[in-house]
Amino acid sequence: MINYTISTDKTKLDIDLIHQFLSQEAYWSLNIPKETILRSIEHSLCFGVYGGEQQVGFARVITDYATFAYIADLFILPDHRGKGLSKQLMTEIMNDARLQGLRRWMLITYDAHKLYSQFGFQPTTENPENTMFIKPFSSY
Repeated sequence: MINYTISTDKTKLDIDLIHQFLSQEAYWSLNIPKETILRSIEHSLCFGVYGGEQQVGFARVITDYATFAYIADLFILPDHRGKGLSKQLMTEIMNDARLQGLRRWMLITYDAHKLYSQFGFQPTTENPENTMFIKPFSSY
């Protein structure tokens, strides 16, 4: 049986694995340059999921640690799915002491509504009159 752990220690992150998954398998970041991944990790609170010493999952939280957090790039490698690791990862993120008391959390998903709704996330149709965004680049 594999012992899974979650860590926010950036020195443990397997940058090549993260880049490979995000640039080749994740629908939201296909062809993303490695340099962009490195900058995003540098400026985010990162969570690595490990099976023993091997990284098997990842997520980033973009935050000011006071009022706002955005969850991005959450994934579990296919061979490790179906074991509750996404739920464990979300639990760790939502319970992290540095992220308590925030006024707003956000994320975007096309296929994981069931996971995120367990943590209180809802569609933003409640306030379309004041929620705006800009997406200046459609792809990498």
